[in-house]
Amino acid sequence: MREPSREWKEQVAPDEEARFRAYAEFFKGLQERKNARYGTGRALHRKGVLSLEGEFEVLDALPAHARHGLFAKPGKHRALIRLSNGSQNVQRDAVNDIRGFSFKVQGVEGPGALGGTATSQDFTLIQMETFSFPDAAQFVEFVKAATKGPAAIIGHFVKQQGLFGGLKRVMALTKSVGRPFTGFASEDFYSAAPIAVGPYAAKVRLKRARSEGSPSAKEDLAGELKQQLAKGPLTWELQLQFFVDDALTPIERANVPWPQEESPYVTVARLTVGPQPLEGEAAAKRNEEAEKGKFDPWNALAEHRPLGDVMRARKVTYYASQQGRGAA
Repeated sequence: MREPSREWKEQVAPDEEARFRAYAEFFKGLQERKNARYGTGRALHRKGVLSLEGEFEVLDALPAHARHGLFAKPGKHRALIRLSNGSQNVQRDAVNDIRGFSFKVQGVEGPGALGGTATSQDFTLIQMETFSFPDAAQFVEFVKAATKGPAAIIGHFVKQQGLFGGLKRVMALTKSVGRPFTGFASEDFYSAAPIAVGPYAAKVRLKRARSEGSPSAKEDLAGELKQQLAKGPLTWELQLQFFVDDALTPIERANVPWPQEESPYVTVARLTVGPQPLEGEAAAKRNEEAEKGKFDPWNALAEHRPLGDVMRARKVTYYASQQGRGAA
């Protein structure tokens, strides 16, 4: 095991600002086309599966390198949770997809990552430990191909990596997205890219609340989670995995897993969801709050500023998406 290091750094390319503006324009156009089809919504993670209210508890007696920002002192906060499917389309849960677990820790106040004062600390997580692409440029090129259909995706990778390399890449991507998903209570979720923790840097994991889910969960993801809640409250553990050096735990390459034997996860908080209305007026009001609101890693304390190329691109593209749907 290695000690957490403060020697991390970001590498900002000179053309980033212009490129990220172009990415934002691309996603803006995509969002407008999907809005015309489905109604106003997000560019990605358009379909909300379920919204919930939870309690976020920062634990006591954390190691010194974890006690920064939100984790500086123990305490409890309201959390608003939005569970989602990652596609730009509104489609059946049974379709293979990236699943999103986003939540907003409220009752927070301090200097913000975007300047001014932060009033929440947002976490936007997916069920994959890493992104499938090292940087935003490769992800955007993939999305552009994906909008044209499966044949265009194959052609994209073949052009990049040759016939055999391209087909191998398509199969690997299909396998990662298509692995069985047993439900939001029984899967781990990850930030995939790092955030600052004061002078340190770390990735985030939300460790599963239940050891077992359902093989048929994705036929009805909301229904499966409601069944889990009927058995009793659900508690996920929020964990941090700290940067140790750029070779093992790179800041800028979002497709590289950080080895747990060198940098183990540290549990810093718990997210608990207890009994609450899942139907009716109260549930509808909570769902409206989640769907109209913003879940953005840049809605954060300055001490938890998002790090790396993918996160810097998100700052621009998420803002454009929020403007495109008139988010509160």
